Amino acid sequence: MTIKPLVLATLLAVAAVSSISCASTRTSEGTGEYVDDTVITAKVKSAFLAEEGLKVAEINVETFKGVVQLSGFINSRADADRAIALARGISGVTSVKDDMRIK
Repeated sequence: MTIKPLVLATLLAVAAVSSISCASTRTSEGTGEYVDDTVITAKVKSAFLAEEGLKVAEINVETFKGVVQLSGFINSRADADRAIALARGISGVTSVKDDMRIK
C-alpha cells in the first residue's frame, strides 16, 4: 500500500514540472503562445500575398508574444505603410515593429 502514495507523488511532481516548463517568461514563450504566434505570422504573410503590388518575398515576418516585427527591403515608404497597416489588422497582433529598409 505504500507504493500507491509514492507513485501518486511522483506523477504529481512530473505534472508540476511539465506545466512549469511550458509556462512563458518575459524572454520566452509558452507552448500556447508559440502556436498563437505561428498562426499570427501565417495570417500576416497570407495578407501580404493577397495584397497586389506588395513584394512579399522581400518582407520577413516574425512574431513574439503578439508583437509582429517586419524586416527586409521594400521599394517605397508607401509599401512599408501598407505592410504595417495589413499586419495591424490581423487578429491577435498587439503591435508592429518596423525594421524594413527602402532600397
